[in-house]
Amino acid sequence: MTNVNAQLNQAYTLQRRGRLAEARQILESIFRSQPGNLSVVYALAMIAAQSKDFERALNLFDRALTIDVRNAATYCNRGLALHELKRWEEALASYDRAIALKADYGLAYFNRGNTLKELGQPQAALASYERAIALQPGLAQAHYNRGVVLQELDDSSAALACYERAIALKADYAEAHYNRGVVLHTRGSWIGALDSYERAILHQPRHAAAYSNRGVVLGLLGLQSAALQSLDLAIALEPGLAGAHFNRAQALIDLKQYPASIASFDRALALGSDRAGLYGSRRHVKMQLCDWHDYEAEKRELEERLGRREPASPPFHTLVMSGSAALQRLAAESWIHKQHPPIAIKAPDRYPRRDKIRIGYFSADFHGHATLYLMVRLFEMHDLSSFEIHVFSFGPDTEDVQRTRVQSACTRFYDVRQRSAIDIAKLARDLNIDIAVDLKGLTQSSRPDIFAHRAAPIQVSYLGYPGTLGAGYMDYLIADRTLIPEGHERHYCEKLIFMPNSYQVNDATRVIADTVCSREELGLPPTGFVFCSFNNPFKITPDIFDLWMRILKRVDGSTLWLFEDNSIAADNLRREASQRGVDSARLVFAPLMPLPLHLARHRAADLFLDTWPYNAHTTASDSLWAGLPVLTCAGESFASRVAASLLTVLGMPELITTSFEQYEELAVELATHTQQLSRLREKLHHQRLTSPLFDTKIFTKHLESAYRAIYERLQANLPPANIAIPP
Repeated sequence: MTNVNAQLNQAYTLQRRGRLAEARQILESIFRSQPGNLSVVYALAMIAAQSKDFERALNLFDRALTIDVRNAATYCNRGLALHELKRWEEALASYDRAIALKADYGLAYFNRGNTLKELGQPQAALASYERAIALQPGLAQAHYNRGVVLQELDDSSAALACYERAIALKADYAEAHYNRGVVLHTRGSWIGALDSYERAILHQPRHAAAYSNRGVVLGLLGLQSAALQSLDLAIALEPGLAGAHFNRAQALIDLKQYPASIASFDRALALGSDRAGLYGSRRHVKMQLCDWHDYEAEKRELEERLGRREPASPPFHTLVMSGSAALQRLAAESWIHKQHPPIAIKAPDRYPRRDKIRIGYFSADFHGHATLYLMVRLFEMHDLSSFEIHVFSFGPDTEDVQRTRVQSACTRFYDVRQRSAIDIAKLARDLNIDIAVDLKGLTQSSRPDIFAHRAAPIQVSYLGYPGTLGAGYMDYLIADRTLIPEGHERHYCEKLIFMPNSYQVNDATRVIADTVCSREELGLPPTGFVFCSFNNPFKITPDIFDLWMRILKRVDGSTLWLFEDNSIAADNLRREASQRGVDSARLVFAPLMPLPLHLARHRAADLFLDTWPYNAHTTASDSLWAGLPVLTCAGESFASRVAASLLTVLGMPELITTSFEQYEELAVELATHTQQLSRLREKLHHQRLTSPLFDTKIFTKHLESAYRAIYERLQANLPPANIAIPP
């Protein structure tokens, strides 16, 4: 017996050191002479489990139970073997037997919770974890696993508390740090998430997913180069991590490394990624490059996926792809349901009436951005005797003129870049904001989760996103009757505020430089008609380019002047022109310029050609303000009717067409009948100074009337409804 005990101790020592084969050899030698030795059978079963030979482990645990049928530990470990064999119901029965034999068996309750989770019984799993924690409060993994279930049940606050308790018990718990980061990340608390991901990496240096998510957060914080480095490390550690390739593709977009971005999207697809937005994002990058290979097939596939309610594309990209308002609503609703669902917030029974209505404007664009170029004067025109204007900025602090103007004009300015969505919404509620105005929608750097957490009793979408957000928590969308004709309200989940003129605010103090550049200085030929379109290249579809090339062919000596965002897009457009029988030299590309100079160079063009299905918006306003007529084709969707809205208010409906055929004929007619175009330019010169389009004071009064109208509905305890603001 002494010799057997010595052999057992030697086997246990080898087992602890991980030398399982040697331990098993000793134990099997004893087993041959003592097949009824419980300690030997049990030890062999544990070694089989450690070696992942779970069938053998199960057989040995069953043999151990024939020797001692009341051994709770054997039932518990037998349950683990069954769990690994995915025999969930049998595993559960084994844990239950262990607990029946030992009522205070915390580890059995913990294992039972894991099996219940696999059986799709989250509430029962939670109860089992809670019992395990009550019996063994120091069991860090029970707190962690409870957090995982709560996270899956969308109870992020409770999950966060679980991860933090697990970390308090086990400071080097890498997975708990990582999951804490995921919760903070999804809640928009980027600084906290970054810290958690870095702690996960500290304790587990090869944690590829932590490097990947760290890269995403660094990108959100505007640190694009550091983001790319982190994502490259994730891929170096785990080349098959599809999510890291997807995240890398997004980071490369921010760095304008478009071909590399497409390659990363392709790698993510090859690895089977099902990340929301992958198909639409990849296609949008190709549009940024004017790369139209497989355009029709990719568009058709994307439309089919969206039709099945897959969140296959960020909704903004759908606005560019399709003129269907119905498809755009479907895409937005699918995206919101998956990415930004509503959060249950208890609303008070009544909202107190105040002397001044408190308006909160939320955006990442309170700096020299297209949105602010349009609306900065609005902030200066607001009636501060009737309204408090609170500005919540979650974008960069560039310390430029536009930002300074807003800061000087508003009641209070809050830099909330480093706050979570929950905290920003709570701040707005604590400030008793009555109307929260989202100026970003679902565009880049948007934060819809702020509104999912109800920043204010009334939430309004305005200007930044030309379409429905598909979110039940957005109460109103500001529009006009040209943008959304009667009968089209069904395409918008928000109630609609119809402005009496155009929905678009404009700053009539925008400076146009006095500089007069010659055509030669601008790279234009000395003679000939100049068509221009200073839209971002992603708005140029093959269909609209076909149309433009037909126009150039019909107008001898004419030139098409385009904005150059990147050289690859310019080269691709030149090639596409040649393939359509047009000399590529007839395409001239305009570099980025400061706004006053950009407005001034419009004088060298003769007619602005609009894009479709996503019109020029700020770009159209710039052109009209600079005195250059805009020819547009109005479609069905909000995004395809913006230029028509501007032209209608200007009293120039003769520049609005409703088909490509009309568009082409009118473009050619204006280019070949110079007197007709001259009359249009003279009319525009007069109208731009007298129409309401560029009268910020009138627009502000109308917008404030809208705010009063929706506020009065709130005070009367009435639900949101469509409202038409009288002129």
